[in-house]
Amino acid sequence: MSVRSEFPILQRTVNGKPLVYLDNGATVQKPQRVIDAIGKYYAHGNSNIHRGVHALSQEATMAYEAARETVRSFINAALPSEVIFTSGTTDGINLVAQCLGDMLQPGDEILLSGMEHHSNIVPWHMLRDRKGVVLKFIPVTDAGELDMVAFRELLTERTKLFSITYVSNTLGTVNPVRDLIREAKKHGTKVLVDSAQAVHHIPIDVQDLDCDFMAFSGHKMYGPTGIGVLYGKQALLEVMPPYRGGGDMIKTVTLERTEYNEPPLKFEAGTPHISGAICLAEAIRFIQQTGWEAIQKHEAALLTKAVDVLSSIDGVRLVGTPKHRSGVVSFMIDGVHPYDAGVILDKLGIAVRTGHHCTQPLMDRFGIPGTIRASFAVYNTLDEIDRLAEGVRKVKQMMA
Repeated sequence: MSVRSEFPILQRTVNGKPLVYLDNGATVQKPQRVIDAIGKYYAHGNSNIHRGVHALSQEATMAYEAARETVRSFINAALPSEVIFTSGTTDGINLVAQCLGDMLQPGDEILLSGMEHHSNIVPWHMLRDRKGVVLKFIPVTDAGELDMVAFRELLTERTKLFSITYVSNTLGTVNPVRDLIREAKKHGTKVLVDSAQAVHHIPIDVQDLDCDFMAFSGHKMYGPTGIGVLYGKQALLEVMPPYRGGGDMIKTVTLERTEYNEPPLKFEAGTPHISGAICLAEAIRFIQQTGWEAIQKHEAALLTKAVDVLSSIDGVRLVGTPKHRSGVVSFMIDGVHPYDAGVILDKLGIAVRTGHHCTQPLMDRFGIPGTIRASFAVYNTLDEIDRLAEGVRKVKQMMA
């Protein structure tokens, strides 16, 4: 695809070989326009926001709030104030666990799944230990999908929050979030969707999904690190207590009391990642101009070929065979530790991720220490899938 030429890092070599970057589940590379936007901001527009009457401060404030509007439109939130800038998905989930968690009572139930990233497990462990809430987990089938029968049995009137990943970062499983949300709503359950692995693969409409919260990260969607988004319904954001205290999240402060600002500022204490928000908006424009139809068609071809080619190699076993998959293939090579495979592939210029991928409970479910994970983005090519297959065969040859 011609879009590949927009990513300068893809022109480099690793260990004398052309780089094949298949670690997009960890972070995706950045197009030149996003890289340029960072430099442009710091060279020509750097200033703090919401606090100054001078020109630079006004310009930076307008650019920052314009970025919020860009995100609002991208996910079809009803209001810009429903878009909170965070440091990433993990920060967004922690915000909900802290703020909504403060409103829960001992014995209230939170429903998760066995395929969650640690960032959607650990904050709830912390809340359980702090507040005495009860955690329940939807089992994962041998195919790497949610056990829907168990889901319906676990969901009760005591379930105050259901937090679920849209796409598994380890298996690529696309969960039926619309159906899951609809079922949860029958019980009055609030729903948080972790969209870190979905946001650059699948068009998202939060009003159509009817989720109460959604968290995602800029660096997963061609933007910079250190910036993310938490979407929350306005009515919930208004009643939730703030996460952190400091500047910009207040209306007034006296020595005796503080009156908090309105959302989203109530949840954005201190100087935010201004350049990150501006560059995230540029990354969104890259996605929009590339076009969802082109992105999904190309990535589907990559995924289909990767599954077919890897499945055809003797001794290679795919981990998880979900009916609906996006962006990720996890596999193992008989007799080869994933780490050793990753080291050899790196010598061939092929970047993959190895290990448990911050999903240790999922690894325990399958009885394995980890996997080799190849994950894709719009700039990857079918030829790179062939390079991966050649590399896997090389691994087998060397480790036989």
